[in-house]
Amino acid sequence: MSGPEAADGGQHGVPAGLLEKLAAAVRPEFRADTLVIDPADPVFGGDACRVPVCARTARAAGMCYAHYHRWAQAGRPDPSAFAVSDEAAKPWSGHAPLAGCTVPGCGAGTAQQRLCPRHLRAWQRSGKPDAARWADGLPLVVPDDGQEACRVSCCRLWAHPAAVLCYSHQRKWKRLGCPDLEEFISGCDQPDDGRERADLSVLPVRLRLEMQYALQCRRDDNMVKTRPATVRTVVRWVVGSGALSLLDRSEADWRAASPPGASVHLAAFLAYAHRKVTDLAEGAGWDNEYPRDIWRMRRLGIDSDCATLRFGGISQPWLKDLAKRWARWRLGTGLEALTCYHGVRALTRLSGFLAAAGVTALSGITRDVLERYLADLAPAMAGKEAHHHHIGQIATFLRDIRRHQWDTSLPASAQIFPEDYPRPGTRLPRALAGHIMAQVERPANLERQENPAYRLITLILIRCGLRITDACKIPADCVVTDADGAPYLRYCNRKMKREALVPIDDELEALIARQQERNRERNPGGTPVLFPRPTANVDGTRPTGSNAYRSALYRWLERCDVRDEYGEPVHLKPHQWRHTLGTVLINRDVPQHVVQKILDHDSAEMTALYARLSDKTVREHWERARKVNAGGQPVQISPDGPLSDAAWAKQRLSRATQALPNGYCELPMVQVCPHANSCLTCPMFVTTAEFLPQHHAHRQQTLQIISAAEAAGHARVAEMNRQVAGNLDKIITALEAEGPDEKEAAAGAS
Repeated sequence: MSGPEAADGGQHGVPAGLLEKLAAAVRPEFRADTLVIDPADPVFGGDACRVPVCARTARAAGMCYAHYHRWAQAGRPDPSAFAVSDEAAKPWSGHAPLAGCTVPGCGAGTAQQRLCPRHLRAWQRSGKPDAARWADGLPLVVPDDGQEACRVSCCRLWAHPAAVLCYSHQRKWKRLGCPDLEEFISGCDQPDDGRERADLSVLPVRLRLEMQYALQCRRDDNMVKTRPATVRTVVRWVVGSGALSLLDRSEADWRAASPPGASVHLAAFLAYAHRKVTDLAEGAGWDNEYPRDIWRMRRLGIDSDCATLRFGGISQPWLKDLAKRWARWRLGTGLEALTCYHGVRALTRLSGFLAAAGVTALSGITRDVLERYLADLAPAMAGKEAHHHHIGQIATFLRDIRRHQWDTSLPASAQIFPEDYPRPGTRLPRALAGHIMAQVERPANLERQENPAYRLITLILIRCGLRITDACKIPADCVVTDADGAPYLRYCNRKMKREALVPIDDELEALIARQQERNRERNPGGTPVLFPRPTANVDGTRPTGSNAYRSALYRWLERCDVRDEYGEPVHLKPHQWRHTLGTVLINRDVPQHVVQKILDHDSAEMTALYARLSDKTVREHWERARKVNAGGQPVQISPDGPLSDAAWAKQRLSRATQALPNGYCELPMVQVCPHANSCLTCPMFVTTAEFLPQHHAHRQQTLQIISAAEAAGHARVAEMNRQVAGNLDKIITALEAEGPDEKEAAAGAS
């Protein structure tokens, strides 16, 4: 079993029928031996050259290669000024008027010394004097009757004797092997349109079709820009390899054999071409993929970071068949491919254990076998979170077999019980300390995050508590307002598979609006996501990946030199901001059910893991709350000095270990209680206003007991309960005398 990012290893050999599939799949516009690229093509083209009169594609410094070389030869002046200069606008070589003979009146083309062949011979017979002075001293040349001009429209010279072209164009035509004269003249008349080309004619027939199909897929995907120069380099390299098909080698072999110093674009495009041709050859969809030991998610139409599910590590055919059926059903219900990957990985490990244990059929998986497996699993995974998840995957697998009756031979005893899971330890709070958050939120540090999109993601994580995968995939139209005009951030909670809203402030709303403006500038046609991926995203539909943000985050933290209380560099995870927000809110007296709504949790128990009351907050509530003893007399402790700290420590211990249904015991745990009667007659009893409902109920019950005892003549019982009732009256009177703020503080301390 490989990891979820494992590369597609490819298949050796060419499947039968591939040539016919290629011939049927490649469209006519990609069947040419030489593909001519439109400069405006979104994948193979690019931006226009910054020189206004040029229609070529910009490839260097905002210019086409030809103008780039002119700019470099001119000494690299200001590019904007060069773009509108005469040097940039002058005609290309071969399409400008040719220089003629310098002899006055002669319209023939030059051979040497700026003289036509006839005057050159005369100059040589004269002893080769200074050519310019010699030419100026000759009489004016008068053309013969019927002298024709060169047929090339941009040429002003005379046609060569017995020819229709001037001397210079005649020589060029002969150097080219005397092609069709009309085509040659047309080529000279029409300058090169500057469109880039990719010559595929040198490839063998099958390989040419494969490359044409790969280029067609690249264009249809409309995701990654690919320069024609990259295609030409790939073609030369593949021809040199001697291969007749991309499938002669695996993808890994092609990558390993890439030329030294080759760009990553070359290897990436070749790997892409190999995958596309392989997918065409082997087919897609469940009918083609299900029988294989390696399922490729892209062939199933599933977009996931988990590229493959591998069943080859499951040696038992019966277990492999059940694992495939289970994985297909789970994927069909919309479960994440990564979760299915963890399930297959758990079954792969179980397969190895069953093989060693001699279990040869599903009926052999008994409770005894499972207990032995759990014992084998414990040393390998003890203390790891994966231990609990691994057992959970096995339990779910067995449950689903029994529920769907995939195989009725599974013994009834083959079950995982709640007691089989490892007991989870108490996890420490993951909220970040205040001094770390102060460094992170410092405006100067936030400005150091160069990418404004990543900076906005950081603020959303801090202020809204989103998960990083949800934050990266926020939709473009993510801001909604209520009836009062207050803004909310709308996003998809992918873990719960539902939309959620979280309130935001005006500053965050303005930053989101700026991000939307940047998106419109980059993608005028619109983009469905707020944070489109900056690369490999031509049409702007792909969101920024969470791994890309994490890498940028760690680089940013290093630049800002964020350190902890020990002076060590901080290594935080984006999810810690979610814990931090929950903790900050709960310590600001935000009710837990409100925090639960903001974090979009299903249960209060999950919110309790995120939002922890700090000791400081609990102490402040305790100090504000009014405490009375069993006699209804106030119990006061100065909030200052060592006594307060000691009292606070005792109060925490009492609440944790000696909580009563209607108050707290102040007796130290090292002492034994000497009072055999109710705590309401105990001098160590302390209570607050939060227990008023219990005191009222207790008083009502006590009065009923007194009435019944008096009716039955039980004077002792009535007397004892009158003391309890009297204490309750004092407690209730004292506690109800508190103001509303004190009651709220007392309630909050709970």
